Amino acid sequence: MIETPHLVDQYCHGVLRTELGLGTFEAHLGAHLGGAAVLPAAGTTFFDTQTGFAVRRWCPPVLGLEPHCPPARYLARRRELGAAEAGRRLLRASGISAYLVDTGFPGDLTPPAELGAVGAAEAHEIVRLEPLAEQVADTSGTVEAFLAHLAEAVHRAAAGAVALSSAEGVRRGLASAPEPPGPGEVRGAAGRWLAARPVGGPLTDPVLLRHLLWIAVTAGRPLQLHTGDRDPAVLAGFAAATTGLGADLVLLHAYPHHRAAAHLTGLHPHVYADLGPVLAHTGARAAAVLAEVLERAPFGKLLFSSGARGLPELHVVAASAFRSALTRVLGEWVMDGAWSRTDAQRVAAMIAADNAKRVYRLAGSR
Repeated sequence: MIETPHLVDQYCHGVLRTELGLGTFEAHLGAHLGGAAVLPAAGTTFFDTQTGFAVRRWCPPVLGLEPHCPPARYLARRRELGAAEAGRRLLRASGISAYLVDTGFPGDLTPPAELGAVGAAEAHEIVRLEPLAEQVADTSGTVEAFLAHLAEAVHRAAAGAVALSSAEGVRRGLASAPEPPGPGEVRGAAGRWLAARPVGGPLTDPVLLRHLLWIAVTAGRPLQLHTGDRDPAVLAGFAAATTGLGADLVLLHAYPHHRAAAHLTGLHPHVYADLGPVLAHTGARAAAVLAEVLERAPFGKLLFSSGARGLPELHVVAASAFRSALTRVLGEWVMDGAWSRTDAQRVAAMIAADNAKRVYRLAGSR
């Protein structure tokens, strides 16, 4: 048996505090599957997905029900316990001992300290770059003030966070070029964006996004990059350009391009990849996906995360799917004689927690 008693969840969000009916629960389950909080098509349910089946497998026993019980019964039990007690039971059953929490997503989600208290775990903040830049724009009257305050804000945020993250940097900022834009190009882009931007408008300018990423590279913290469903190969130039500058790059959510992400971690000493919600997404196929990642990536370059947002169930599902897949894959290799049990246990501990402790300097974590 491969043991992973403690997990460091190297990327997640807070959870909802409110009671959830079927429609609201499904909307947040759909958000985990595809991004926006949406309802399923008429006559269908998001419980009929690999993630939905995984929720029904792993979560009912935590609330005192049998595995695979019907969704309506599960949600009735959830309401009977109350959101606070259900959340407490679920988070503490996950075996996660430290949460790294991206606080840049909108919504009434628990902040890091509250998530840690409910889950009886450590909690640390990840600062998302785009909302930070938008806040700076809201309070800067000129282009010069915006650019000066932006650099200050990123470095100030990095001083109190374990990592910085970017949601749009890969999709928009690095699509055209990996190198830092020149000062004149940045000033021109800032002027155009500030002039056309409504109050509170999102940062979408590719030059400013690229400039923001390069400020983050100098801030002394790991930089997490959301790849989404884009091929991580688009990051090859940026990875090469940032080699030796002291900033680790962590690729988030690379499925279905997980093999490409794994390959990139082997080419650059400062590039890492998370396993993210892919194992929850793939459910019963999680072991096969994990084995594909382990084909290409150096084992010291992989990090567990849940990617969970809103539903504490997603922490349970991610942790349970990860442990189950890891035990199946490494256990088979040990049985075949390809690996020793000692090496399998050591690699399991690396991916579960030790790699994250090293990358994010979490010396005090369990």
